[in-house]
Amino acid sequence: MEEKIEILSPTILVDEKHNIDDLKLLANSLGLEFGWHYLLDISWILSQLNSIDSMRILDAGAGTGVLQWYLAENGAEVMSVDRASREYLPARFRFRFRAQGLRESDLAPALTSLRTRTQQTTSAIAALKTMLSETRGMLTISRSAGRVVIYNQDLSSMRDIADDTLDAVVAVSALEHNEPDDLPSVVEDLLRVLKPGGLLVTTLCAAKEQDWYHEPSRGWCYTADSLRKRFDLSENTPDNYDRYDELFEALRNCTELSDNLATFYSISGDNGMPWGEWDPKYQPVGVCKIKPHTFTQ
Repeated sequence: MEEKIEILSPTILVDEKHNIDDLKLLANSLGLEFGWHYLLDISWILSQLNSIDSMRILDAGAGTGVLQWYLAENGAEVMSVDRASREYLPARFRFRFRAQGLRESDLAPALTSLRTRTQQTTSAIAALKTMLSETRGMLTISRSAGRVVIYNQDLSSMRDIADDTLDAVVAVSALEHNEPDDLPSVVEDLLRVLKPGGLLVTTLCAAKEQDWYHEPSRGWCYTADSLRKRFDLSENTPDNYDRYDELFEALRNCTELSDNLATFYSISGDNGMPWGEWDPKYQPVGVCKIKPHTFTQ
């Protein structure tokens, strides 16, 4: 594996079709939908990992996104880190994927979670349906081979995760939500928890000529030089920004993504695809960085 910066080509969706089919099945069983480019991002990330089974992998900015569950389903122990609380994680996730909290405050007991979610529901019938739906995964689907450890913490200060303990770090379109000046400290802490030689694989948003902020998605778009700087990559790190326009045109014409927009885009004009109209304003870019064996903070 080499360090690189790569604007993601829609051809990945063809090359990684076996993973995509599995990702769609898993998402459907969990009642999840994909952000408009997330299938492309996740497929690329998986293509960069040599293996998954028995690996210890950190999913940075995981929320309740599908990648962490896919990794656990395939035998990984996943550290799921997000600054937002998942204390009341629904039962359909916690039982199937043997979810536990890294600290007591990170994941409430299952019965407490169900009770809290029921109290927040105005209709008793609706609450019952929710509970039955959430336990369906526990009753009808076997547990995953791996597990997910929930950790509610900022990515720049993961103080409860020891140095040099993880095989890989992945992040699906999460790091661009940090301020540009804050991103290097986030990258530094992600590298800290990696074993020497471990791989950081993340997707962000690409900018052609200068960095800019995409308000609807609340994320920064970066040039190749900016990514080199913020990830402390060599100036010789290869990129494919010379194909920026070509790849953007291919993305705009990608029917796999345009024809399968998540339903949540159609209910609002304040999102990455206002009112469900396919009109990409940026394209995803992947970064691979290897932790050096002489890493210093």
